[in-house]
Amino acid sequence: MSGWPSRRDQGIQVNKSKRSVFGIVFLTIFLDMVGFSIIFPLFPAMLDHYLFLEESMGGGILSSFVLWVREFGHENLSGNPSFRLETVIFGGILGSLYAVLQFFFAPIWGGLSDRFGRKPILLFTLAGTAVGYFLWIMAGDFWLLLLSRIVGGMAGGNISVATAAIADVTSREKRSKGMAFVGIAFGLGFVLGPALGGIASQWDWSGSELVFFGMHPFSAAATISFGLALVNLLWLALGFTETLPSEKRSPSNSFLPAVCKMGEVTSPDARRTCLTYLLYMVSFSGMEFTLTFLAVERFSFSPKELGEMFLLIGGTLILVQGFVVRRFVGRMGERNMAHLGIFIGVFAFLAIAFAQSFDWFYPGLFLMSSGVALISPTLTALTSLSSKESEQGINLGIFRSCGSIARSIGPLSAGLIYFTFGSSVAYLVGAIWLIFPALVLFTVKQSAGSKSLVSAH
Repeated sequence: MSGWPSRRDQGIQVNKSKRSVFGIVFLTIFLDMVGFSIIFPLFPAMLDHYLFLEESMGGGILSSFVLWVREFGHENLSGNPSFRLETVIFGGILGSLYAVLQFFFAPIWGGLSDRFGRKPILLFTLAGTAVGYFLWIMAGDFWLLLLSRIVGGMAGGNISVATAAIADVTSREKRSKGMAFVGIAFGLGFVLGPALGGIASQWDWSGSELVFFGMHPFSAAATISFGLALVNLLWLALGFTETLPSEKRSPSNSFLPAVCKMGEVTSPDARRTCLTYLLYMVSFSGMEFTLTFLAVERFSFSPKELGEMFLLIGGTLILVQGFVVRRFVGRMGERNMAHLGIFIGVFAFLAIAFAQSFDWFYPGLFLMSSGVALISPTLTALTSLSSKESEQGINLGIFRSCGSIARSIGPLSAGLIYFTFGSSVAYLVGAIWLIFPALVLFTVKQSAGSKSLVSAH
């Protein structure tokens, strides 16, 4: 019997496999958030750069868009002559484009992973992420920037696959803690993304001989992201162990977008948590996105200062999800903790709406990031706990897809409100909107997994 591995050795192998899965998933989600958020502090400078290039060549898509926006003759409500309102609309469109593609592709990648396994789909999509960043490095023209965001948005939908892999290797009792780990990856990516964007904005390669290869003032940020993507791809190829056995895979061939598939989710509670997440993220993503412009408008923040602002937000996300959620979700329950996050969000948006000094602005940022830190992992866990093992990938794909379509609606809607009525009205509307996800969440049952967790303490 000495040739057989002991129970202790088997346990060590299982733990190593789980650590490998958690490491890969952490890096995948982290890089997705880096890719999504690294561009945030760059929007004002990007508009000026590509607009100047197009105008010097006689016009183009971007210059035509800016002329169309300026035809409205909108008054600059801020009184800050250096703040350009068309930048808000420009940023909203670019941010929404990335999120729309994630919306369509999250359930596709999630469904394919339910059928073929997590690893091959992650390998394919991470390669796509690297290609998107590589295109951005050489995006000397605006159309190539658009192409890079399209490729990155399509591949970025793989977050549903990564989340499903965590569900594969965690028990129902520990699902919320696993999703809190996912939330920490979100927070860290949200810290590093804008911070990298702010720091890299000081490295302009367009003035060197590298400009021949299409280098531009934002190539440094793109190069950093490309390098991180290659590290992730290599780590996945060498160290990730498949988490979905062949006997548990689903033969489903239908990978429709979330709004088409939500009605087919067998669990009513899973449907309601997806709807809650969609409604909440419409408000949060709009407020998150317009923060950049509000800070420039009211406080004349530079790209570096914007990066520092997002550093505070991301640090709060990590602290709250790594400490509060992991320690107290078992006592409060996922639904109650998510409700608390929504109500905190209301107060946060009200504080930012009227903030004319740092005394209100920074506390508002802290409350806003604390609220989403409580909501994201708990709603993800509720969706997972309400789903069958064979439906984890597709249901979590629908959940993430709901967040992605919200991120496509939120920034553009908030940008339009901001452009038309000003920043204070935009944040007041965001606060009022949070009533709707709170009402839907009241209809969701507290998960059985949470009760088991409570009884275990």
